[in-house]
Amino acid sequence: MKAVVALGANLGDPQEQIELALVLLKESTHVISVSGFYRTKPVGGPEQPDYINAVCILDSDLPAASLLSLLQGIEKTLGRERLEHWGPRTIDLDLIQYGNILSNAAELELPHPRAHERRFVLEPWSEIEPEAILLTHGRIRDLLEQLP
Repeated sequence: MKAVVALGANLGDPQEQIELALVLLKESTHVISVSGFYRTKPVGGPEQPDYINAVCILDSDLPAASLLSLLQGIEKTLGRERLEHWGPRTIDLDLIQYGNILSNAAELELPHPRAHERRFVLEPWSEIEPEAILLTHGRIRDLLEQLP
């Protein structure tokens, strides 16, 4: 099943952290495509350095909860600490969309509840999948045009 995963980092060497996360993803699942890397300003949270962001598309047979656990395991391996909501991080892997699954579970909301508002998700995703549709929100190209 196709999964869209957003990657971001702004501590240490963010580009290296994202590259390492991609290596670990490739060892665990089938990575179909990876966007370029984008430098972005932080959204919300405390004052912090700019982020490097990217999006990758995976093909996985894992159940959604297991894929989320895989992503969180990679974060932990790369030193992610969840100290402050929207705070700086060594790596962040967000499951944006997984096939046609819709979920409002506390542990996993699909599609990601704020993806439609985030240029740092939509822009790299659009680069690798220009005709993509974010479930419940529409074409990512249209969503991008609506952002400030």
